[in-house]
Amino acid sequence: MNRTHGSIGTLPIECINPRYQKYRVRWDFQPSYNETGEQDGVTFYEAEITFPTMDKIKEVVLAGYNSLIDERILSGFVWNGIQVWLSTENQFNYKAAYDLAVQTNGTTLPVRFKFGTTAEPVYYTFTSVEEFSSFYMSAIAYVNATLEQGWAEKDAIDWSIYNIE
Repeated sequence: MNRTHGSIGTLPIECINPRYQKYRVRWDFQPSYNETGEQDGVTFYEAEITFPTMDKIKEVVLAGYNSLIDERILSGFVWNGIQVWLSTENQFNYKAAYDLAVQTNGTTLPVRFKFGTTAEPVYYTFTSVEEFSSFYMSAIAYVNATLEQGWAEKDAIDWSIYNIE
């Protein structure tokens, strides 16, 4: 799924082949600006579907938003200036290590994790329950805030713009 650039009047749904009932469905419209700061169009995601129904359109658009939310959770968290990948596996590992540290009053510490990026890894060692707690609670708060933002975005979708009748 890639962002596409279009003109300001780009339609949210467009028939591209009437004979085969092939349509482009677009969502997450955002203004784009040129180097002088003037709006020069919009960016959006799009998918092609055939024989569109409102149920099919909703399925495609909501799946697109869910992918965006998942990507934000995965790669958008920054802790103390360090990017932290919050894959499901990493979230599980952080929780397991945190739970053990709390349950044992820190006797399982220090614990070391790899943060950063593949190109620039950062290895970080937690030596106290307080510091680990600060990290873990920040990560959980980020995931929750990202989910809430995504829910609000999906709740705000005006489905009437996808009327194909």
